Amino acid sequence: RKWPILAMRYSHVLLVALCMTHAAVPHRHRRHRPVSRPWVVYPSRGEVWPRPLNKTTGPGVILLNPSTFAFVYLGPTGRCAIADRALKRYRHQLLFNGCAMPGNFAGSLRRVPPRDIVGGEPVAGLNSLLVHLRGPCENMPHQDMDESYTLQLRADSRSALTANSVWGLLRGLETFSQIVYPYDAFQFAVNETVIQDAPRFRHRGLLIDTSRHYLPIKKIVETLDAMAYNKMNVLHWHMTDDQSFPFVSRTFPAMSEMGAYDPETHVYRPDDVQYVITEAASRGIRVMVEFDTPGHTLSWGQAYPELLTTCYRGNMSNGELGPVDPTRDETYIFMSRFFAEVARVFPEQYLHLGGDEVSYDCWKSNPHIRRFMQRMGFPSRYDKLEEHYIQRLLEIVQGLGKSYVVWQEVFDNKVKIAPETVVHVWKQPQNEELASVTSAGYKALLSACWYLDYISYGADWKKYYGCDPHDFAGTPAQKTLVIGGEVCLWAEYIDATNIISRTWPRASAAAERLWSPATINSVEEAAPRLEEHRCRMRRRGLMIEPQNGPGFCDCDNAV
Repeated sequence: RKWPILAMRYSHVLLVALCMTHAAVPHRHRRHRPVSRPWVVYPSRGEVWPRPLNKTTGPGVILLNPSTFAFVYLGPTGRCAIADRALKRYRHQLLFNGCAMPGNFAGSLRRVPPRDIVGGEPVAGLNSLLVHLRGPCENMPHQDMDESYTLQLRADSRSALTANSVWGLLRGLETFSQIVYPYDAFQFAVNETVIQDAPRFRHRGLLIDTSRHYLPIKKIVETLDAMAYNKMNVLHWHMTDDQSFPFVSRTFPAMSEMGAYDPETHVYRPDDVQYVITEAASRGIRVMVEFDTPGHTLSWGQAYPELLTTCYRGNMSNGELGPVDPTRDETYIFMSRFFAEVARVFPEQYLHLGGDEVSYDCWKSNPHIRRFMQRMGFPSRYDKLEEHYIQRLLEIVQGLGKSYVVWQEVFDNKVKIAPETVVHVWKQPQNEELASVTSAGYKALLSACWYLDYISYGADWKKYYGCDPHDFAGTPAQKTLVIGGEVCLWAEYIDATNIISRTWPRASAAAERLWSPATINSVEEAAPRLEEHRCRMRRRGLMIEPQNGPGFCDCDNAV
């Protein structure tokens, strides 16, 4: 009678032993499988943001070993500096990275745990990727650069990334880095894939404002990193405004000495500007600077008050200054010298000349202005006075061999502008404005729907994702005149502490709208890819806000 009880006891011991043995056996594909949480947007795996033009994925899984994988570069002229830098950046920082501490790729990294494998069992290994540049090695990005590329990853033949320009290689390397995912503790994987890709719009920009709040160079470079991860290609640098003048001019050094918040610490010297331009170029990003006039110029008057209009109350000056004084010849001599320096410092073909929000009140109060207008034959047309200034400024810039962008008020006020002018649309109703600008034959940029400094709560990326630059009534010829758009981040309440989190991943929504085909417009399809992309940027050390509600990233505990 004691034997069954004894056997039962021994069976319990045997069961425990079996469980312990089972637990000790390593499971190569064991993965954490969270319970169902219907309110969570789970990230996709190995998907691309922005979505490519054409992407075909096969069932085969190809393994990559970080210790042996290499890029093999092939170009028509031997070495290419921008390609060399990019290959090193992706090979050592971005391709096989774990969880980087914020802003520090070289810090302690924690390997991201593998999750579900996309596809079947491994069919091959990938020891190298041929990176083939077919065209010349350019050193400075430009408006007409070719950003197309082809990426082929096959198990039974040589895998290659091919592009006609180095700019296409950069975009292809970013795509390759996004489709690679962790496989186990030692290897990464990628599915057999064929991608043919090119951008929908050639101008995909982000505006930063360094007048309201100064941005350290490190934060500007972080912004360039994030732009490259999203295939954006224009940094619109709103350098100065009423609040401060941080640009150090060698021609007029007093401008920053008197106009910057601090002439030692809160300025951008020529070496700083050149560094930003070089870092941007290495990521395929143009730097288009904006010096906004005739309004938004109070900081200019700190050093040169005679540049600005003296405001009057009755017959007496009230001690205030207004917009640039367009009546004095000395104004245009100054602008000629200043913009000649700007043209030398910034190699970008386009200068943004502003022209928005010009208040006429100070001009109206000034008796000298009124007498000038009387002599010119437009005694009460202050829009004509603005036109007088803008036309002379445009002539100066054209004489320097530069092209220009202006805010939409210049067009709205019927200022006579050159046919090649780009009009920047920032006010609603945007569709009517785009139709009007393009029907007049001018190129247009859209920003009206992408003002990220407007605070809202929740998954606001969806409204940015729903904005399309071609959603206006116009002919096909008109729509070809819309060359792209820009996300704007005005900095009244933005500085180095929050520029990255405030911008991303909201700007990612606009980035996909500007890169991907118009048919890629489903919020439901995009949400898991955006979640993966957010976690990817977090893994690369950027402090990116959540945008899909409750959820998690693998690197949350690395912060």
